[in-house]
Amino acid sequence: MRTTRETVTFDHPFSLMAVDGLQPAGTYTIDIDEELIEGLSFLAYRRVATIIYLPSHQEHQASVQAVRVDPRELTAARKE
Repeated sequence: MRTTRETVTFDHPFSLMAVDGLQPAGTYTIDIDEELIEGLSFLAYRRVATIIYLPSHQEHQASVQAVRVDPRELTAARKE
């Protein structure tokens, strides 16, 4: 398993099916988890999870929530 961390910027507020409400525009951290596809004569990986870290809006807490999302949904949200 390997994880790649990316930072992406949303120019406009966006929504995700896995989260209630509109998320504010801004910069977010995304982790992409991939597993090695075995049995090939070359290295190849398959994406198994995409996770975005969103600020938690709980009173008096500065924390984040990790939300598993469809990578196609993130791409579409960035284009909105």
